[in-house]
Amino acid sequence: MEAFVLGCGGMMPLPYRHLTSVLLRREGDLFLFDGGEGTQVSLKRLNLKWKKIDAIFVSHTHADHVTGLPGILMLSSQVERTEPLYIYGPPKIAEYIETSRKVLDMYINYPIIVKEITAPCVVHEGDGFYIRAFPLSHTKTCVGYTLEELDRPGEFNTEKAVELKVPRGPLWGQLQKGFTVKNEDGKEVHPEDVMGNKRSGRKFSFVTDTQYIPSITGEVKGSDLLICEGMFADDCEDQAKEKKHMTARQAATIARDAGVRRMAMIHYSPRYTDRELEILLKQAQEVYPSAELTKDRMVFDIPYID
Repeated sequence: MEAFVLGCGGMMPLPYRHLTSVLLRREGDLFLFDGGEGTQVSLKRLNLKWKKIDAIFVSHTHADHVTGLPGILMLSSQVERTEPLYIYGPPKIAEYIETSRKVLDMYINYPIIVKEITAPCVVHEGDGFYIRAFPLSHTKTCVGYTLEELDRPGEFNTEKAVELKVPRGPLWGQLQKGFTVKNEDGKEVHPEDVMGNKRSGRKFSFVTDTQYIPSITGEVKGSDLLICEGMFADDCEDQAKEKKHMTARQAATIARDAGVRRMAMIHYSPRYTDRELEILLKQAQEVYPSAELTKDRMVFDIPYID
């Protein structure tokens, strides 16, 4: 699993910083989280197959998070696509998509399924994973997302299977799928006899455009990667509170309290140049020492931890 930062800026695009957007690739599936201005540019520069995007997850309908979406919808009609594109987001996202299609007279030759989120819930599921939406606290309805994989089976102990006289071949596969089999002597061998303990899957979390609220910690708990807004430095804490955003220190507090493996900040205020982002990083690392900064087109690997 990999996370590609397509843009890390907030409010307005800069010559060196596109607006917030993250693409997650998992086992061939592509999921886009927000689509600010410049999203297509980074997709092209990273040589990512944007036409393969399965679903788009929108945090809220402020312009700096959705203005890149109409272009993606139109471009997807330039290729042979029959699979539906799912779009999830809070109220108004369906109106935005439909209005954009009408005003721009879009030619769309594939199904677009828009689902609005009105309460915390699992919004999307696939083979071995699910994506959950949860409420944030911003100036308009906003949600965060987590992709969490189901537990994986334990490792198959081949030596134990041989010792228990289970013939190599289909019976080994049945044991790995959880079925009881009979060995060469006609005795039953159960999966737990040859399988190790279950291994946890991976977890990715995306949180942006919100003031600090304790409930976020529980939602992103144990994430292997948390992409989290860190928009302001400490001296702008009052402004952050007024506009319902977070400081870098507050993002780090969530990461520390949630016990995440890795946290990288996103959605910086345009007041900070890339060099000045070091101020945000230093303040975050005072709370969560391994805090990181995202940069446009940065790639994060999310490996299994056995």
